[in-house]
Amino acid sequence: MRTTRTICLLSFAPAVLAAQVASTRIREPSFVWLEPVLAEAQARAAQALSQIGPVLAAAQARTTRALAQMGPALARAQADLARSSERIAMSGWDWDLARSPLTADLVPPEPWAQQDPADQLYRDARRALNRENFSDAARLFGQIYDKYPRSSYAGDAYYWQAYAYYKRGTDQSLKRALEVLKLQSERSPNAKTRADARTLAARIQGELARSGDAQAAEAVTAIAGRAASVPPVPPVPGVPSTLGVPPMPATAGVRGGRRGRGEDRCESEDDIQTAALNALQQMDASRALPILKKVLARRDEGSLCLRRKAMFIVSQQQGAEAEQILLDAARSDPDGEVREQAVFWLSQVNSPSAVVALDSILRSAADPVLQDKAIFALSQQNSSRAKQALRDFALRPGVSDELREKAIFWIGQSNDPDRLTFLKTLYLQLKSQELREKILFSISQTEGKESSQWLLGVAGDVNENLELRKKALFWVGQSDYPLSELTTLYDHMPNREMKEQLIFVYSQRNEKAAVDRLMQIARTEPDRELKKKAIFWLSQSSDPRVAEFLASLLEKPD
Repeated sequence: MRTTRTICLLSFAPAVLAAQVASTRIREPSFVWLEPVLAEAQARAAQALSQIGPVLAAAQARTTRALAQMGPALARAQADLARSSERIAMSGWDWDLARSPLTADLVPPEPWAQQDPADQLYRDARRALNRENFSDAARLFGQIYDKYPRSSYAGDAYYWQAYAYYKRGTDQSLKRALEVLKLQSERSPNAKTRADARTLAARIQGELARSGDAQAAEAVTAIAGRAASVPPVPPVPGVPSTLGVPPMPATAGVRGGRRGRGEDRCESEDDIQTAALNALQQMDASRALPILKKVLARRDEGSLCLRRKAMFIVSQQQGAEAEQILLDAARSDPDGEVREQAVFWLSQVNSPSAVVALDSILRSAADPVLQDKAIFALSQQNSSRAKQALRDFALRPGVSDELREKAIFWIGQSNDPDRLTFLKTLYLQLKSQELREKILFSISQTEGKESSQWLLGVAGDVNENLELRKKALFWVGQSDYPLSELTTLYDHMPNREMKEQLIFVYSQRNEKAAVDRLMQIARTEPDRELKKKAIFWLSQSSDPRVAEFLASLLEKPD
């Protein structure tokens, strides 16, 4: 296991951000890059296990079957509990304010002003966000306040645009989200979402910090220190104290997890037939499968909810017949959610026919959500054809950046011995900075000195984009690359910003030699700003030598 210092914001308050910085080193960001796995959860019974990750689902087959025996209703409760636990764990994904989504998708309120000139734009933007088309959602929400600044939707449109950028998840989109939130504070300080905006801004800073942004890390750390030192404000004489008064509830419609398509209606449906099918499956699966196949072949409107629940029951079966039912549903069911569930559960079926079907869906499907599920499902297949399908998709012209990023991530997570060569080749072919950032991370997850040396080559390339160079240097610092070789880089690094990034990299290592190097920089560096950076990160260290060293600087200031 790798170790990496993580930066956490432990709590947020409406007026004062309270946070703490904790230091832990893990070799690999634990759940940060499992976003595609977590994204599989659609608050549906058929996808309850995706909340804890398909890898764990495969490893705990007995638990899976136990959950199935309890029935879809309990499975939904399990999914809700998982989401609630994630909210409680907002201080870390392992948390650490790592690069991650909010634990539950937020849903904009229903449209409320039909006569408003921006009403249709808001509806379109809201639909795009709910379909996880974050690029279009950000563009449409931005048009609301650009075209109709007096609209009743304009004030909150800033927040939802920033949220869409946030969900997009790249460094560029995160920084753009911060810019939009700043615009909201300047132009619409009384917007209903301002409290949520402050919390979102803090999370964004934390995510940027985790991905190697030294300025964001410093800002998060400084905010934490200030918040911890703010004394409580005593009540004004003659005015009753507000201690113990519960906080006001969040704005209606702003908080809350996303609901699946048609979930309200399906949750109110009579579950007698579903319970009977589930019971039959437990008694005699061979008798249940033909009935389930007929249920999934229905196309009448009244069968929608039953088909969705039947898909979960089928997914608990093994064998060729259950696999064929999943394949048929993935190809032909008219309901998007049923198709998505079928594709997800095919990720657990390691067979040539499943790979062929998933490859076909990935290449021909028009629904990006379904393609996303197919990418994940292929990543779980242990076959050379599945790996090649992901590579072909990553190279395919016209693919959206969002889907290409997912393919790159899963290629990097595979056990393919040729993945490093492929990713290095792909890096040279792609021009998008965001996609190149994803490749840098994926390469950093590849074991061996070759990957670290390649990243150092990117960091030292003066013709490369500066942000990419800093990112490459950061990921080398998170690896097992010898610290002795990293510390010698500082004196040979001509670029001032790269020196600043190296100081940040040293601060993330636990070795005593890293503290030694920071103390040396703090004592001898002629550039006062770099000296201040070193002193700042030393002040966050738990090394017992630091206090005495800082005291010596006070006694003999430069």
